[in-house]
Amino acid sequence: MRCFCILCAIVAAAIALLFALAPSSAMAQTKPVSFINDVAPILKENCFACHDAKKRSGKLDMTSFEKFIAGGGSDAPVTAGKPDESFLLELVSAKGNKRMPPEGKGQPLSKDQIAVIHNWVKEGAKLDAGLNAKADLVRELRLRWKPPAPPAVYPFPTIVNAVVFTPDNQHLVAGGHHELTIWNIVSGKLEKRIATRAERAYAMLFLAAGQLVVAGGRPGQEGDLRVYDINGPAKTENAVAVLNGVDDPKVMLKQLLDADDSVLALALSPDGKKLAAGGCDRVVRVWDVSAGYASAKLEQSIENHADWVLGLALAADDKHLFSASRDKTAKVWDLAAKESVLTFPDHQAPVYGVAVKADGKTGFSVGEDKQLRAWNAGGEGKQIRATPGHNDFVLKLIAHPTQPLLLTASADKTVQVWNVDSGKAVRTLSGLTDHVFALAVSPDGNLVAAGSYAGEVAVWKLADGATVRQFNASPGYAAKK
Repeated sequence: MRCFCILCAIVAAAIALLFALAPSSAMAQTKPVSFINDVAPILKENCFACHDAKKRSGKLDMTSFEKFIAGGGSDAPVTAGKPDESFLLELVSAKGNKRMPPEGKGQPLSKDQIAVIHNWVKEGAKLDAGLNAKADLVRELRLRWKPPAPPAVYPFPTIVNAVVFTPDNQHLVAGGHHELTIWNIVSGKLEKRIATRAERAYAMLFLAAGQLVVAGGRPGQEGDLRVYDINGPAKTENAVAVLNGVDDPKVMLKQLLDADDSVLALALSPDGKKLAAGGCDRVVRVWDVSAGYASAKLEQSIENHADWVLGLALAADDKHLFSASRDKTAKVWDLAAKESVLTFPDHQAPVYGVAVKADGKTGFSVGEDKQLRAWNAGGEGKQIRATPGHNDFVLKLIAHPTQPLLLTASADKTVQVWNVDSGKAVRTLSGLTDHVFALAVSPDGNLVAAGSYAGEVAVWKLADGATVRQFNASPGYAAKK
């Protein structure tokens, strides 16, 4: 027993010595605190919502180092080298009404976050070498952000916000979580996975030459429009081709747009010469892509809506752009004259989708009022008819590429097919179990595909509504029984 006690004492002494020799977490921090890598992300997540260039609460804009250090209407936020005299640290450490962020607008900073800011101020509140003090911190942080790898196996179903058929009509591309997935329509098997920077894909289409254009982003963080080669170099994992659409220039061919929030809508003119995109920043941009994606030329940036742009369509004459918005209107823009020529306000609710008849004379729109509305695309834009048919919000509207048909997708879990001329419902496509967010027609016009909030994808024959294939587009996901 005595020997055992002596052994315990020796072990205890050794452990105590190790602790004595080991530096504390504070002492172990030999690397200086980086403003852009350590401090700025904390400010962005907790402060920028009230202290950006637009709101400037307390006259303080924190979106550049220069403006942040200069302060607002009160004291300068930091006193270099003196954390105990820094107003910012006083506010983020405060309780009750003085705390920043205020209650109701954000959670209090954690002890670790406060410690980071404290140490940065103590070290002199320096800006990283090589970084311009006038630089937009939102953009600088975005440039440094690295997307996570898509989950190898999805623990939960992914929302399918966009689907598109491949030009050969044999495969379907679906948006996933930081990836695009490509499925064989006949077998329903996953064949390819393309990693993407965007967390979500909201709209997709193929250019005339076969490249895939994807609009997407990270909600509230960034948005982008990128061009991909879905047949680019790949490695094989578990019998599935895996492509790097983040870093491989042979897969992600070109970035056409870098925005501050998600890009939600796309349209390609029937002749394939013009490409339009719009989203949360309310701007619709139009490119000339007649010479191919590599020579794409931005022709116009159009601010014609007061809220998010949710749907787009280009008329066959290449002269008129139709748009739908959360501002409760559908609009027509004259691309030649560069002016708004028509506003259709009859929905009196957010408008999610817009389409145009082949002759360009009639516009169609859908939204939260559950109606498919037809209206004159010229003159005063008077309504022709309003047709009910869905029992919930209508979230998508597309025109058939060759037949006089319209297709709508709804939160009521169905897809409806409509006759363009009569406005009558032709067929209901069902089988999905949740809100239908994504909708596409195959290039040959024979198949319809839709994707839902629950990750489901269904493919139907347009002629008779028969289901061709239905699967969950969340790789590896197994629904609980």
